[in-house]
Amino acid sequence: RRGRVNGHLRPTPPPSIAMAEGRRNTELTEMSASLRTLGSRGNPSKEQQASRRLLFQRIIQYLTIGIDMSPLFSDVIMNAHTTDMATKKMLYHYLTYYATVKADLALLTVNTLQKDGRDENPVIRGLAIRSMASMRVPDLVEYLIGSIQLGLKDAHPYPRKTAAMGVLKVFDLDPEALAETEILEDLRRMLTADRDAAVVANCLIVLREVDGEQAMATKQNVYGLINRIKDFSEWSQVTILEVVALYVPADKTETFEIMNALEDRLQHSNSAVVLATVKVFLRATLDMADVHQQVFERLKAPLLTLAAAGAAEPAYAVWAHLHLLVMRAPPLFATDFKAFFCRASDPPAVKKLKIEMLTAVADSGNTYDIVSELSEYVTDVDAAIARESVRAVGRVALDGDQGVSGIVDRLLQFLAHGTDYITAETLVAIKDLLRRHPRWADDCIVAVSGIEVDAISEPAARAALVFIYGEYGEAMPEAPYMLEPLLEGFAEEEAEEVRLELLTAAMKLFFKRAPEMRDMLGKALAAGVADANQDVLARALMYARLLRHDPAAAGRVVGCDKEAVSNFSDNAAFGANNKFAELIFEEFNTLSVLYKQPAFMFTEDVPATMPHTPSYPDVDGSGGGGGGDAGLLTDLGGAGGGRNGDSLIDLDGR
Repeated sequence: RRGRVNGHLRPTPPPSIAMAEGRRNTELTEMSASLRTLGSRGNPSKEQQASRRLLFQRIIQYLTIGIDMSPLFSDVIMNAHTTDMATKKMLYHYLTYYATVKADLALLTVNTLQKDGRDENPVIRGLAIRSMASMRVPDLVEYLIGSIQLGLKDAHPYPRKTAAMGVLKVFDLDPEALAETEILEDLRRMLTADRDAAVVANCLIVLREVDGEQAMATKQNVYGLINRIKDFSEWSQVTILEVVALYVPADKTETFEIMNALEDRLQHSNSAVVLATVKVFLRATLDMADVHQQVFERLKAPLLTLAAAGAAEPAYAVWAHLHLLVMRAPPLFATDFKAFFCRASDPPAVKKLKIEMLTAVADSGNTYDIVSELSEYVTDVDAAIARESVRAVGRVALDGDQGVSGIVDRLLQFLAHGTDYITAETLVAIKDLLRRHPRWADDCIVAVSGIEVDAISEPAARAALVFIYGEYGEAMPEAPYMLEPLLEGFAEEEAEEVRLELLTAAMKLFFKRAPEMRDMLGKALAAGVADANQDVLARALMYARLLRHDPAAAGRVVGCDKEAVSNFSDNAAFGANNKFAELIFEEFNTLSVLYKQPAFMFTEDVPATMPHTPSYPDVDGSGGGGGGDAGLLTDLGGAGGGRNGDSLIDLDGR
């Protein structure tokens, strides 16, 4: 069978769908008749009340699974006079769910809701206010305002706190109508005068949205909330502490008063409360360097205790904030380095944070112990943790002014580990070590001699090994012969960074061992000029033109003495080098700390001003991946750059 719609033939729905729609319509008709029958009874018996409760349960069940029950709206309203608490709650839920769809019929519920708002049961009074506010029907605003004003004056706290939250919904629906009343003034008065903590908490939440967070950070509000903070729930305590963190004390005395009043919050079992208190302490002392340092010392113990206990998820949040503090002032945590040792039960994310913190706090007194501990993690079954451990030892070796022997030897021992990714990470670390500390060249050359590039699969490691062969080829007899297979197969090399490094290494080695490298360099430059990658093409053309113009000058350019590299772009996000470190610190106790990014990078908020981070002079003009051609690129105008943050805390109290 087929029907016509707008002149076009349309197939009749399948019998199964037609039967389902017919069954639904039949059931809706039956439920509508039952609701009308029950709604017409003024004084129902217990059996009839139980029957109505079961009927509403069916309606809510259907509503929950997505079946449209809005056709019953007018019939449901007829049962609004029920006195059964369970039925009334389900009825209110139905009304708030479909009020926006049946806005005209929602007006019929006003009398019932207003009547319930004056019921002798405070729960019903609160439910009536909440239901009317949740309908979100603009035509109900004038009635809602009256119910809220009545609720704010209720003797019982439940209607008062419900009415306080309803103010926010009125503000969202019609802020002008709300401004014409005294409701906001009542909330501001209740914020410090109401005796119930839940009511005060709701007033604070509403006023933060309406007036703004900074407007709440007044001395009267802050002192009033701090003095009774123990009466509030944990969630409300966090909200209060966020307001306190925005308050600027008038002097040092007031700062100490606030910190003394909140001292016991540092011992709280809830991590959110502790972190919010830490934020208050840090912000209050930001302009007092000596006190700020003492605050760091005071915060260590409660944070370390909290991080070592509890579930993994809250513990990670605490470790992330500890990581931020450690990176901000590493020397203050140097004596507590053993607290950052990884445990077998730690999740990988926590282990990564701990390894980074161990690297940051390494100094002349603890470096050997830290490197010994990090070396144990190299055998971790998690490849990511093993890689991070090798990188950590490499970073400690880069800061090799501690006067502790054996760090570089420990790093070089990883080459004999036998695992591909460990060898790869070690080679990258050795390359960086040689660029910053050339004095370790002899030890490193002996360690890497004989390693064939073809045996390394990761591009970064292959490029690192090629760099070593090119930079120190005069001390490595096998260097030209190790590079020969790669140079002959230049066009087959997939990684761009390896091809770039091959060109540079061949050029360097040519001026050190010309007879062996002449043919290989010619093949490499020819392949580079034919390369489809613009960077490889540009570098090959530059080298070819230098050689054609003046080979002696080319040798001076490529083989010039290079200053030691002090900063690497791939480490720019580590520790205090992160250009957003100060902005992330400002957003302490937020997701910014967990993501290690300011909020504007993962939300729609855009900061009014970007944090200024002093830059350091460009040392070698490279980005950490181009190898030894840094001086040449700088001379040609391709200098790289970087940023480095000043110390964020005056450890000397000056």
